Amino acid sequence: MKLGFIGLGQMGVGMAARLLKAGHELAVHNRSPGKAESLAAQGAKVADDVAAACGGDAVFTMLADDAAVESASFGPKGIVASLAPGAVHVCSATISVALSERLLEAHSKAGQQFVAAPVFGRPDAAAAGMLFIVASGVADAMRRVEPLLNVLGQKVFIVSERAPDAHLVKLSGNFLIASVIEGLGEALALVEKGGVDRLKYLEILTGTLFNAPVYRTYGNLIANRKFEPAGFAAPLGQKDIRLVLAAAETLRVPMPVASLMRDRFLALFARGGEKLDWAAVGALPAADAGLT
Repeated sequence: MKLGFIGLGQMGVGMAARLLKAGHELAVHNRSPGKAESLAAQGAKVADDVAAACGGDAVFTMLADDAAVESASFGPKGIVASLAPGAVHVCSATISVALSERLLEAHSKAGQQFVAAPVFGRPDAAAAGMLFIVASGVADAMRRVEPLLNVLGQKVFIVSERAPDAHLVKLSGNFLIASVIEGLGEALALVEKGGVDRLKYLEILTGTLFNAPVYRTYGNLIANRKFEPAGFAAPLGQKDIRLVLAAAETLRVPMPVASLMRDRFLALFARGGEKLDWAAVGALPAADAGLT
């Protein structure tokens, strides 16, 4: 297929490379053009602007936040104005449910299709094609893009035919990860202050009831205090918690733990942690307990 890919951050560059390796014709665009060089060496065409990446059957966006997706999607040279009728915008970014609904409406009015396909996984999983993908969209659009999603992920979960549903599921998942990070940090601080080796404790946890990727990955980051380089930057985690709370307010769902996590991210930033991985929130309980 002839594809476009917009957004070549740590996740996007790996995803775009997977599509190239699968034999697709790819035009790539990023606000910082230098990030496209490695993909150009693999055969990608570098698009000077968003419009130039929208000449194919589908275009992917993997951007940081609502503002970046809005900027790329709307306006005279945006995705909505540039995609051909019937072409598909696949949004893999983690964005608000409200923006996902706006994108669905705008693409529908333009005779285009919109698929939400946010991902679970860190940059190494993106490069290896081992992401978990949560997707929503009308059946025809899903039929067209599912083979592409299978190139990017080890499993694709189709939620519904309504695109914003996938973004709601992704936000709820990131809320759960943030909650696990906080819980791990508190438990590790408790046992460490009680004299138990935190690495030994983590071995016990992940070797028994908590033998799951989220506990292994984030438990190791917290126990080893390995927060740089950031695989998922803390401000992105805080952004997702804000979006969860916005969705919860709209749906009238109290989420007191999400409110707590909002404050934990603010506490991390107050200590200068903006450039750290979001797992650094899990180090706050140790600091609160007076551990160095």
